[in-house]
Amino acid sequence: QCIIHQIRNTTKFVSYKELKPLMADLKRVYAAPTEELALAELESFDEKWSGKYTKIAKSWKDNWANLSTYFKYPEAVRRLIYTTNAIEGFNRQLRKVTKSKTVFPSDESLLKMLYLAM
Repeated sequence: QCIIHQIRNTTKFVSYKELKPLMADLKRVYAAPTEELALAELESFDEKWSGKYTKIAKSWKDNWANLSTYFKYPEAVRRLIYTTNAIEGFNRQLRKVTKSKTVFPSDESLLKMLYLAM
């Protein structure tokens, strides 16, 4: 999972009136410079919003093992891996090529077709 998809899953639980303040508090979590600060901000976020939106902080904590790998990279790289949409789009293009032809004479012919699609 990527940060963008986690944010999208988070916002579907929030009323429109409270979306901006909640997202401002949540931004402190995923924009933190280190993982330790991000966990501290997540605890602060949980204290402030858990009364009204219990599932949000729980979801972030449950997915923290995947989301925390984001903090192992420098800031310049984080901007590139902020979302997995580019990877998903690339996979969609490869599926589009292989979906129209379901039977390949050999594995080599499949690899050639995927190479040409890239």
